Amino acid sequence: MQQVDYKKYLKPEIVSKLKTMELRARLVVEGFIAGLHKSPYHGFSVEFSQHRQYMPGDEMKRIDWKVYGKTDRFYIKQYEEETNLKSYLLLDRSASMGYASHGISKLGYASYLAAALTYLMLKQRDAVGLMTFDNKIRSYIPPRSIKSYLYRILHELDTVITADTTDVASTFHEMAERIPGRGLVVILSDLFDDPEKIMLALKHFRHNQHEVVVFHILDPFEINFSFDREAIFHDMETNDEIPTQPWHIRAEYRERVQAFIDNYKRQCRSQQIDYVLLNTGEEFDRALIQYLIKRKRIGG
Repeated sequence: MQQVDYKKYLKPEIVSKLKTMELRARLVVEGFIAGLHKSPYHGFSVEFSQHRQYMPGDEMKRIDWKVYGKTDRFYIKQYEEETNLKSYLLLDRSASMGYASHGISKLGYASYLAAALTYLMLKQRDAVGLMTFDNKIRSYIPPRSIKSYLYRILHELDTVITADTTDVASTFHEMAERIPGRGLVVILSDLFDDPEKIMLALKHFRHNQHEVVVFHILDPFEINFSFDREAIFHDMETNDEIPTQPWHIRAEYRERVQAFIDNYKRQCRSQQIDYVLLNTGEEFDRALIQYLIKRKRIGG
């Protein structure tokens, strides 16, 4: 039987062509996990991961005696950790998230990533919930850890569309007040709003003892401004239009975008918030690894 090349499903343009959100989520996660065996990222699921040779200090109960019987050597099973973690996915569905310079919009990319994270979290028996927002909270599914919950969240992700303007800060403040106890807050947004107000809202999460991961999702053209002809730029939220010759403003634009990114990176670091810049032309693995690292840190 021919082996499936799961890693190709980490490519956003491939994922966007798959028919169902469940299939997209499963194949992204399986493609990601298939590439983990050569990496140091162990300890992320309740399911068996792999064997490694016994080392002094390892618990005897973890020895796989069947393998010993076949090889006359001591090997232990590596399992990924099991923690009762409550995770909240906060998905930006404002109009600016609909931008796409190539085959996938920022909202599409964020939705597929959220689907993969949901699949991965439930596979690990973590509780996961979903909130979508633009200038206010549009939907909220509180976290649960039952497998059947996957379909409810994936259905919401499969039907989400862009609409309206952004008010990131106020929705984050409201969500911070809704979340009981201590949880993991995962934000998927282009963060196109007042950075000072957004950072105050992120600090609200931290003040309430939540762990936070920010996936800052941008389109490659938003980062590099690689337009090569005269264009009229249309604001997707205000409908304002600006005619320009891109090459005249490219250098200054890139400087301002880099300052925009660096500001978030610096301020998030100061608040012990994990900040991950993603562009929609990149594979999803950076985001999944960052989630796993954060989860392992929380789970011990």
